Amino acid sequence: MPPDRADDIAEARRWFAEELRHTAHVRSPAVVEALAIVPRERFAGPGPWRILSSIRGRDYWTTDDADPRHLCHDVLVAIDETRGLNNGQPSLWASLFDQLDLKRGERVIHVGAGAGYYSAILAEIVGRTGRVTALEIDPGLADRSRANLEGWPQASVVAADGFAYRADKAADAIVLNAGVTHLSPAWLDSLAENGRLLVPFTSADWWGAFLLVTRRGGRYPARFASRTGIIPCAGGRNAEAEARLTAAVAAADFTAIKSLRRAPEEPDDTCWLAGDGWWLSTAATEDGPE
Repeated sequence: MPPDRADDIAEARRWFAEELRHTAHVRSPAVVEALAIVPRERFAGPGPWRILSSIRGRDYWTTDDADPRHLCHDVLVAIDETRGLNNGQPSLWASLFDQLDLKRGERVIHVGAGAGYYSAILAEIVGRTGRVTALEIDPGLADRSRANLEGWPQASVVAADGFAYRADKAADAIVLNAGVTHLSPAWLDSLAENGRLLVPFTSADWWGAFLLVTRRGGRYPARFASRTGIIPCAGGRNAEAEARLTAAVAAADFTAIKSLRRAPEEPDDTCWLAGDGWWLSTAATEDGPE
């Protein structure tokens, strides 16, 4: 690639990151810098690309050509259009990663890595002293993600069911890139002290909200992080849990959630949603809201 063209693409990527700083109200310089560095086109495959905007609903369209600057916008990029599988909306993930408040050297588990773009963003944020374990249940996508992440030695890809996965070492953050109706106890057990779980609860129509849960000793303050529409998590859904979630949302919005409780504490009248060994409460933990 000619140097002047490479400079143009790098400038577009920098503009993209700065635009997201404002549109997603990103306060973390590390998140902005990661968005400016990681080449999205590396993870999108050869262009032209099929892209999607929240403004246009579910109507994909094709970029005019294979210029990487087409991907330096707040759009989704199809990974597998027939499955509704996309490289997700940058403004959403910029905001979510900002709320995670990741530090250099931290360990992250990324469930549902897809082609690896947001795993690379996480790897840039935690740096070479950190660690990102990217889980992808689709073996073909896991291979693709592994190849795409070769430039980030702090990131490794595991072809595995992220719902059942248990880490060898405690994680400072666990990020779910697919919607669930219920939590995996393995995620809660894998959190380090002050570890954060970022998880989207979604209904049958794939719409719902991200919650941010933090482990503080035996307490788990929790809060609403963002609305979302996202692909379902394999292993993280069943009909009974979906019915309970639908009823919970009808009774009170996600924004009412203030904490997560675990057995042996029994659900009380503040229970928003109960699962196997855990329940979400509209009451804050004793040490206050998150």
